[in-house]
Amino acid sequence: MNQLSILEDRTARSEVFLRSKSCALPRHKSGIQSRIPNQVGRATQFLIAPVGHQEEVPMTSRQVTRRQFAQMTVAAAGAALASPNPLVGLAQDPVIDALRAKGKSETREHVAWRVKPFPLSQVRLLDGPFKDAMSVNHRWLLSLPNDRLLHSFRLTAGLPSSAEPLGGWEKPDCELRGHFAGGHFLSASALAYASTGDDELKDKANALVTELGKCQDALKNGYLSAYPVELFDRLREVRRVWAPFYTYHKIMAGLLDMYLYCGNDQALDMTERMAGWVGAWHQSIGDEHMQRILQTEFGGMEEVLCNLFAVTSRRQYLGMAGRFEKTMFFDPLAQHRDELKGIHANTHIPQAIGAARRYELTGEQRYRDIASYFWDEVTSERAYCTGGTSNGESWNTDPGKLASELGEYTEECCCAYNMMKLTRHIFGWTADARAMDYYERTLYNHRLGTQDAKGMKSYFLPLGSGYWKYYNSPWDSFWCCTGTGAEEFAKFADTIYFQDGDGVYVNLFIPSELNWPEKGIRIRQETKFPEQGGTTLIVNARKPSDLTVRVRVPYWVNRGGTVKVNGEALAAFSSPSSYLGLKRVWKDGDHVEVSLPMNLHIHPMPDDPTLQAMMYGPLVLAGKLGNAGLSETSMYPGYDTAPGGEAIPVRAIVESSKEPAGWVEPVRDQPLTFRTVGQSESTLLVPLHQLSGDRYAVYWKIAGSGA
Repeated sequence: MNQLSILEDRTARSEVFLRSKSCALPRHKSGIQSRIPNQVGRATQFLIAPVGHQEEVPMTSRQVTRRQFAQMTVAAAGAALASPNPLVGLAQDPVIDALRAKGKSETREHVAWRVKPFPLSQVRLLDGPFKDAMSVNHRWLLSLPNDRLLHSFRLTAGLPSSAEPLGGWEKPDCELRGHFAGGHFLSASALAYASTGDDELKDKANALVTELGKCQDALKNGYLSAYPVELFDRLREVRRVWAPFYTYHKIMAGLLDMYLYCGNDQALDMTERMAGWVGAWHQSIGDEHMQRILQTEFGGMEEVLCNLFAVTSRRQYLGMAGRFEKTMFFDPLAQHRDELKGIHANTHIPQAIGAARRYELTGEQRYRDIASYFWDEVTSERAYCTGGTSNGESWNTDPGKLASELGEYTEECCCAYNMMKLTRHIFGWTADARAMDYYERTLYNHRLGTQDAKGMKSYFLPLGSGYWKYYNSPWDSFWCCTGTGAEEFAKFADTIYFQDGDGVYVNLFIPSELNWPEKGIRIRQETKFPEQGGTTLIVNARKPSDLTVRVRVPYWVNRGGTVKVNGEALAAFSSPSSYLGLKRVWKDGDHVEVSLPMNLHIHPMPDDPTLQAMMYGPLVLAGKLGNAGLSETSMYPGYDTAPGGEAIPVRAIVESSKEPAGWVEPVRDQPLTFRTVGQSESTLLVPLHQLSGDRYAVYWKIAGSGA
């Protein structure tokens, strides 16, 4: 009974190989990461999950960015759904959770995820920075009046409205109006309800759906939008128009999320009626003509139509989804060619998500190849130290050429949101720890720090030295990144825990509690991470439960770690980028303490090793440069997606130590605070996600001794 077994799980070894370049996801030569001595722990088996392998992944077409289009326009104008019984196989959330809640046993999933997330209703955040940020976002969503959100929808439907119009990208003459008010807002509210169980927000969102339904009824043909059909007429004629299907997708996705997370049947009916209008619209359009139409940004139309098929089993939606496949983007990706240079980043990331969803519903390997190679290429060749990608909303360079891309518009926040969505698919297929390494990197460094204390969101996260963070204004922005930010900050709990039927994967170290009623068990995670390197898991079990708890050992744990079960240290650990698996019969009160030592390490630019970011564990550190020249307008530019201010110059770092990270040291008794050493002036460094209101430097130019 005291023997410690070594169980080698090789099932992932034929899966996605995640390359290690700009995102520093480490390669490993072997799937099995360490050798385990025997005689450790009572009735505990110790497993190490292999890291896996991966295929390759492209894109094309240059177009005007949303920021540029906005500027041209200005110039011209002067769930709470429980899952009591698993279906056969492991399928995707949240569709399957909704089907279960409706008592439906049929699933359209052709390819099941190897591991799947727990429903949001089964995970609750505990006190900590993520819960705090979610609460700020929650209050902001509640503060937005429904009548103002509905104003342009009602006018388009010929219904009266005396509400004050929203501004920014929701103002009555903006060609993207409705993307937030009827789309992102509903998705964010549904996710927030599933994450908290707050009936007030659910009731508010349900009331909005009811009023949107009246607008759709008034239009009589299934169409629902905050702008007239005339924009789609211009699209059909390939005349200049912003992005009609981009906005239409957001509204469809918001309504579908209200069904999936809040059980709103009217919202599903409205989504189907919207889809019916799309089917009629493109019915007479030939394939070649449709490909010209797809040069205009169309968001996640393929993904939402795939999800609609998964929910309803109506195959016409899958056929419609196929009309939204841009061949000049998909074909190179399927052949493992990177043709991403010169194209708009977040126009295409949702298309890769659509390919992933189509693979899951059809089993066609081509779509997995597209999604996997794309993900691999972006994370390894086109991502910065933060995990984010793009500059000026586009990929402007050849693979791995990023040193010239740092500036005010470096990395659009929507890109990070959608890359994290795609990462969940990659991880679901592979259970590869390196996918979660990337997810964690992006979550902490790009997402967590892009909301201010009032709930305002960033559009870009500048990585050019001497710039600063800026946010939307309360009523005059409503950018695309305002919407994806509202969704992201509503669903921080959605990836902390995954499961494979007999065990739980602890992917992220966030204070939270998991309820797993099928196993009669709760797992409470208590941690002060990242202020402290480690976490504690406490088991509450109605009866003894035999399962495996797998804890991710991140890529940045390269100086060993420790694990204790009920206070007894195990004489073994796992290597970086793997899962530490603990299999035993868990009893009420059992607890696991995992130490994950953090240390300073550099992240150099792949094409210029003298341009370096400093990291501590998964955290990107930013040098505080003061707030000289910053104003309210600098921080909240309104309609414009960036204030267009000037950076301040930043001194190069004189490197005299043989240690790569030797020019930074911790500040005693100040957690997560560091300072430069050996320089003419000392600069404080703190995690990038903690900074707001200061100029900063992330990438530093490193000069030799005496420079």
